[in-house]
Amino acid sequence: MFKLLRRFNKREYSMIVISTVFIAAQVWLELKIPDYMTQITNALGTRGSTTMDILKPGSIMLGLSILSMISAVIVGYFAARVAAGFSARLRGNVFNQVMDYSTEDINQFSIPSLLTRSTNDITQIQQFIAMGLQVIIKAPIMAVWAITKIANKGWQWTMATGIAVLLLVVMLTFVLVLVQPRFKIVQRLTDALNQTTRENLSGLRVVHAFNAENFQNKKFDQANDRLTSTNLFANRVLALMNPVMTLISNGLTLAVYAIGAILIENAAMGVGRLTLFSNMIVFSSYAMQVILAFLLLSIIFVILPRVTVSAGRVNNVLAVRPGIHYETKTKAPIRSKGTVEFQDVSFKFKDAEANAIEHLSFKAEPGQTIAFIGSTGSGKSTVLNLLARQADVTSGRILVDGVDIRDYSESDLNNLMGYIPQKAVLFSGTVRSNIDFGENARAKKMTDQTIYAALDIAQARDFIDADERGLDAPVAQHGDNFSGGQKQRLAIARAIARDPEILMFDDSFSALDYATDRQLRDALKKDRRQTTKLIVAQRISTIMDADQIVVLENGRVAGKGTHEALLKNNQVYQEIAYSQLSKEELAE
Repeated sequence: MFKLLRRFNKREYSMIVISTVFIAAQVWLELKIPDYMTQITNALGTRGSTTMDILKPGSIMLGLSILSMISAVIVGYFAARVAAGFSARLRGNVFNQVMDYSTEDINQFSIPSLLTRSTNDITQIQQFIAMGLQVIIKAPIMAVWAITKIANKGWQWTMATGIAVLLLVVMLTFVLVLVQPRFKIVQRLTDALNQTTRENLSGLRVVHAFNAENFQNKKFDQANDRLTSTNLFANRVLALMNPVMTLISNGLTLAVYAIGAILIENAAMGVGRLTLFSNMIVFSSYAMQVILAFLLLSIIFVILPRVTVSAGRVNNVLAVRPGIHYETKTKAPIRSKGTVEFQDVSFKFKDAEANAIEHLSFKAEPGQTIAFIGSTGSGKSTVLNLLARQADVTSGRILVDGVDIRDYSESDLNNLMGYIPQKAVLFSGTVRSNIDFGENARAKKMTDQTIYAALDIAQARDFIDADERGLDAPVAQHGDNFSGGQKQRLAIARAIARDPEILMFDDSFSALDYATDRQLRDALKKDRRQTTKLIVAQRISTIMDADQIVVLENGRVAGKGTHEALLKNNQVYQEIAYSQLSKEELAE
């Protein structure tokens, strides 16, 4: 928790200092009130006292109470500002940190866990700061100050107060030790419940298609029951605090009056009894202030177990240094626009036994089309991920325009490439916002003409024009209001509209019919002649006209060449080709 609190900025520290001043003023005002209560008590016991002798100190007490309330309002305002500002900045830090993660970094956390950490966990921290600034600072000041006020009022009363405080400390320690481990479990179970819910929602069609509602309901119920039972145990223990605190508080009040009654009975008549009675009233007020200080601390102890777990989880996210480190500025001048070269590249995933890519070498000249084909798990997509620098090579080098990609700044490297992933990703908004997406190095604002040109190449113009709203047609979350093929074509159009030097298609034609596939590739060849194209595909028909085809098997190069050459000489390619098309179709 302290590691997170060191992230306060100067403005927040200044507001904390101001809050501390007003808290001290508030405590002083509250502890000053019993002094005037003594005057009222003495006036009531003194013959000849007038109404003004009571009203005057009573009015001062009222004024002090109003000033104390104003101080409390000011403290609450600053505490809310500090908590809200800090949590907003912390949430932004977590989001920006995750955005800088590589794929390998993200795999350290599940997506539901990252969502919980950036929302629920930070909300817990915000509540703790908002309450803590008012309670953690106030409680010790009030307790110490009140104890100094009652220290000389009678050792019997002081001992009773000390016993009450000791019982409170024992109870709070017991609760903290018992509940803290449970809240760690609660956060893990919350992640598991979120993951189960997310899987059910994203796979709802599959669940319905297989009549698996009961199976998924049981799975959800198990996760829900585990979370509920753990929460119940922790909250039942915390529920004991209120009645125990009330018992101790009321017990101390009875003890003070019982001790006072004995002392007054044994005291001499007259002024001595009146002084003891006055001291008993004042001591009772101050003793309640001491107990109130510990009651305030108990509020913190209620939320402390959960917030320490949340703080640790947020710190874990912030502590992960992104595995990919970019240069602040591209080191070498860019030349040979659109050239891509792999020089003896090998790559192994973390904790894997074997390389996913082994000794891969090829060169793509500007305007060429290089295709990659192979069985599932052969490393095709990994090649594009390495080029996009989603991970760094284990050995060898990848050059873009003659420069090692590790010598590029992140923005310079990304601006050279247009990437279309295996699963088309669309964002909620409009068609226009999805095509004119991110930063474009060549045009700050994309024109409708540029967008329509990209849609034409991607064979997406027809269904966009069919909607009277055109480019302003809405796109639902995940693009669920479009078919799979339409989503792929929009994702392709988004990459083309950037006019990058290099286009990377990661099996991006899989949802397209053969005719659309062919038309799209013809349009690319015609309108993007100078753009280097790297295509990962499962279908032979998609890559037959590539300038060079790289056949991968278990991460190794099983063959390189044109379609005609590989069909004659490469057994792996022949097996893939003949499993999809007949000899006559391949000949055509």
